[in-house]
Formats: sequence, C-alpha cells, structure tokens
Amino acid sequence: MKIAKTYGFLKKDLDIIEESLNQVIHARHAVLRKASTELLQAGGKRIRPIFVMLSGQIGTYNLDQIKTAAVSLELIHMATLVHDDVIDEAELRRGKPTIKKSYGNRVAMYTGDYILARALENITTLKDARVHHLLAKTIVEVCVGEIEQIKDKYNWDQNLRDYLRRIRRKTALLIATSCKLGAIVSEVSEIDANKLYQYGYYIGMSYQIIDDILDFTSSAKQLGKPAGNDLLQGNLTVPVLYAMNDKSFNDLLKKTFQDPDNVSENDLTNLLNALKNTNGIEKSYKLSDLYLQKALKVLEGLPNNKAKYTLQDIAKYIGKRRS
Repeated sequence: MKIAKTYGFLKKDLDIIEESLNQVIHARHAVLRKASTELLQAGGKRIRPIFVMLSGQIGTYNLDQIKTAAVSLELIHMATLVHDDVIDEAELRRGKPTIKKSYGNRVAMYTGDYILARALENITTLKDARVHHLLAKTIVEVCVGEIEQIKDKYNWDQNLRDYLRRIRRKTALLIATSCKLGAIVSEVSEIDANKLYQYGYYIGMSYQIIDDILDFTSSAKQLGKPAGNDLLQGNLTVPVLYAMNDKSFNDLLKKTFQDPDNVSENDLTNLLNALKNTNGIEKSYKLSDLYLQKALKVLEGLPNNKAKYTLQDIAKYIGKRRS
C-alpha cells in the first residue's frame, strides 16, 4: 500500500494547499520565479502539510489557518533543500537537476533565501504568538544542525549521539513543529498539542533513519541521486556508524577515503557491498523501530478519531518502508 492511500480523505484539502504553494512562491523576477517553480514542480511527499492537517483534525479544523501553516512549513523545508544542495554540491534531487546545477550557487542561495522569506511572510497572518516563537526556534535549530553536519564531514570519530542530535535538528524538529502548529491553530489543548509534537519528533527521527538506510539499499533510480551519496559527501549516517564496529569495514572505509576527492565509483561500490555484509543495516532498522514504537505510544492518549488512526497508519507505513 502506498502512503498516499492512508490520507486519501485529505486529497481535496491537499490540492488546495498545493495551489496555495504555487501562488505564494510566485515571484516577479523571472529567474527566481523559474527556479522556485521548478523546485516546487519536482514534487515531494508533502509530509509536513499532511502532518499539519492531521494534527489539526484532532481539534477544531479551520482550512484557512491550516493552509497557512502547512504552506509555510513546506516552503521552509524546500528552502533548506536548496541550501543543502549547494553545500553538498548535489546535481540531482528527485531525479532532476538541482537549482544549483541549473543556475549556479549564487542563484541557488538567493532562491533558497527567497523561498524562506515567502514562508515567513505567509505565516504572518496567523496572530498566535506561539506559532511564531515555535517556528523561529525551529529554524534556529535547523541552521545549527546544518553547521554541525558541515563540521562533522569526514570525521570518523563521531558517535551515535552526534548522529541523533544532527538528525533531530535536520529532520525531526520540522516534522514535530508541523504537528504542533496544526494543533495550535486548531485550538487543541496544550497537553495534546505537546503529545502531537512528541509524535512528530519520533516519526521524524524514524523517517530520517529509514532514509539513511535507503541511501545504501536502494538504486540510484529509486533515490533520484547516486546510491551512497551521503557517504561520498562525507556525511556519516547510522548504518555506517554501526558498520564501523566491524574492523574490516572500518579499515576499508578509512583507506577508501584517504583522499576523498579521488574516490572512484568502483571504490564506493566495494564499500557499499562491505557495509551490507555487516549488521549495520539490521541494527539501523531496529533503531528506527524504537522511535516508531514511541510515536505509537504517544498517540494512545489522544482522542479516537480518523486523524489519530491515520497518524498510526503512517507510523506503521514508515516502519515498513523499503524504497
């Protein structure tokens, strides 16, 4: 079953949010308009808007306010992708050329800044101060996470705690914020809003761990970018950290990256094969499942309705994701 089937009843509202994304991102300047529109049309799962909508349905659902929060959160996510691609010198995203590849670094950076500015402008119509405080705090943490990732490139002395702290900032907090903002604008109680935030955090951690596993187990066609690309960029993810407990893999890893600029495709293939012969993938899936079980546990205290059951289904789907 595809994940979209779990929230099919939201399709009409999701279409409205998609149209609003197109309107908000529209720029007068031709280059900004073309670059940002290409990024939007490249697609995406729209996970953050979906979590805003589902969390909103725990309370008093107001589509106009939900739409505002959902659009801004998706645009913030998009802006981080543009900046990430510049930092990582990525040429492909979702199988299509990145803005960095098509327009160069400087246009890409300003496009990311433009998208972020539009997100912040869009959300000013929401007057609840909690919305803006939470969003600002989340953006600060995302920036810190990106700096930490740059600092830790090719650092073989990292540990699991470093990795978890990094993905918390990189992915989990924005999903947690999506859940809580949906709750806030729908007048969900503070207790339940915090439960939804916790759920989003646990789901975000699991989701990123699965993504990091798939970087090694999926094909380039499935990924829309080269397999093992994170490792090639010097980013150590959880399968590698677990695999490094295997001495032969650890030795091969450090030998392969003695000169990071000259790692061949064959070198990377040999390293990926060696990783698959360790228990790194298996242990990573177990770690993901721990976070999923925590997410499901948090949901038990929420009112029983279709939105809650859908949040449960999404958690179960993420746990089974293999592509």
